[in-house]
Amino acid sequence: MLKDFSEASHIYIACGYTDMRRGIDGLASIVQQTFKLDPFEDSIFLFCGRKPNRIKALYWDKNGFVMLYKRLEEGKFQWPRTDNEVRDLTIQQLRWLMEGLNIDQPKAHKAVSKLDLI
Repeated sequence: MLKDFSEASHIYIACGYTDMRRGIDGLASIVQQTFKLDPFEDSIFLFCGRKPNRIKALYWDKNGFVMLYKRLEEGKFQWPRTDNEVRDLTIQQLRWLMEGLNIDQPKAHKAVSKLDLI
């Protein structure tokens, strides 16, 4: 079983609002039908409803789905609300989200992929 979110190949966040009454099958169908992703791949899918203090996570664990639910007693998650969009998060962005920060930190150092040396 997944011990740590960093063990997953991808961490996807379903932006916008999700009906939190949905269970495993309902969330897996959103992954498949709305986002055209495979819910059986080695990925974690995160969902949030209209109340930004509650999230659900869905993960396929080789022989069944695991669904995690977190409710904050104080504070809220800074959830991106662009409807019908899914984003692939880094581990750092997941940490920011869980700490109540925006996943797009404007002052964070951005990754550099290619440099030209002169």
